Amino acid sequence: MQKTLFLSPPSFDGFDGGAGARYQAKREITSFWYPTWLAQPAALVPGSKLIDAPPHEQTVEDVLKIAKDYDLVIMHTSTPSLANDVKCAETIKAQKPNTRVGFIGAHVAVLPEETLRDNPVIDFVCRNEFDYTCKDVAEGQPLSEIKGLSYRDQDNQIHHNPERDLIHDWDAMPSVLPVYNRDLDIKKYFIGYLLHPYISFYTGRGCPAKCSFCLWPQTIGGHNYRAKSPEAVGREMEQAKSLFGDTVREYMFDDDTFTIDKPRAIAISEHLKRLKLTWSCNARANLDYDTLKQLRDNGLRLLLVGFESGNQGILDGINKGIKLEVARKFMANCRQLGITVHGTFIIGLPNENQATIEETIRFACEVSPHTIQVSIAAPYPGTELYAQAQANNWFSDNSLIADSGIQTSTLAYPDLSSAAIEDAVERMYRRFYFRPQAIIPIVGEMLGDPQMLVRRLREGREFFAYLKERQTGAAAKA
Repeated sequence: MQKTLFLSPPSFDGFDGGAGARYQAKREITSFWYPTWLAQPAALVPGSKLIDAPPHEQTVEDVLKIAKDYDLVIMHTSTPSLANDVKCAETIKAQKPNTRVGFIGAHVAVLPEETLRDNPVIDFVCRNEFDYTCKDVAEGQPLSEIKGLSYRDQDNQIHHNPERDLIHDWDAMPSVLPVYNRDLDIKKYFIGYLLHPYISFYTGRGCPAKCSFCLWPQTIGGHNYRAKSPEAVGREMEQAKSLFGDTVREYMFDDDTFTIDKPRAIAISEHLKRLKLTWSCNARANLDYDTLKQLRDNGLRLLLVGFESGNQGILDGINKGIKLEVARKFMANCRQLGITVHGTFIIGLPNENQATIEETIRFACEVSPHTIQVSIAAPYPGTELYAQAQANNWFSDNSLIADSGIQTSTLAYPDLSSAAIEDAVERMYRRFYFRPQAIIPIVGEMLGDPQMLVRRLREGREFFAYLKERQTGAAAKA
């Protein structure tokens, strides 16, 4: 077994390069997801170590001091962070040339040939669902025999081995929680809509939905939801309570659609109720009242819901599979049951124009989730959206982020420029949050929880600083 370091490298200040979300960028407020994509293979490799540099404010120099003691370094990368991550790999190799360096992540899974060809410092990339591929490399198996691997041989020739089957026995997958407990400071992880400290992780992978923009199902996880049994998740949550006690205030199940299998979700929630745990999860905006009520009664506090747009034509065009009237009914049910909702929206999807943007803003204000996130449509390689953008010549730029780490628009349409897409993000935030219906619940939340008071004041400062930075960037771009 090679001594293995799993690394999420240093990046822009506040940049969540290893996000478990649909895009990686500097957020409006301090936000860091757990590096589950690295923690899962780390849990399979005995004696390994996980470094998540961004939330822990570790520099390249800090990483180098640790990396010198390791023979194998596996780094998580993404399309916007690749160049930065390659530079970090180069410093690791410069310090210890015989270190073997490999990359994982959606970008290299889709573009293994280009990644290896353009970046000689990278020895291999693990494609698709890479957990056991990483394990095989760490065990020292010949690279030529490892499924799911693309690698560079001693003669600098690039090889692509056969694909590895997706993981189906998820009950056999070790928990990431001991890795979190061993290598991470859970108090460093913040998400604006989750209680602090929180913990997020997956109980399975894959999503049956076919949303054209969504990165993970199209590049790594697939469209077949494969997951741990409720009994296995119950045991894992017992372990969580043993490891973290009452320190963790909320557990976030980050499966693409945790509630797609309703009987399973309810069975898991019964374990969570038994353990007296507060929890949240991803959900689609079509969950029925009875299921919502059972989940709430078993400790559900918040749902993370992707509404994306307030225009039905755009939703149909991205294969969202949700009708706006159904989403309205879903939100009415959540309000009636007292379930908090964090809604996510995307500006700049195909067929977007100023009129559809206005529809989205009005829809968000109408259904009024507790908090929102407004993203710019991000055409990642490997997604249907990327192929559409290529075919229709929608690309206006080749970078998903600015030099500051803030997300930018790489798309433009005949009736909507990239600058107009970016401007709409700020406009939607201001229209949504500067309403009594949004302000009053947040103020009530602050008055009822001293910790939340401090958090919201900090987040408010960060939010206005973010808006100012975006305005400055837009002015420079113009």
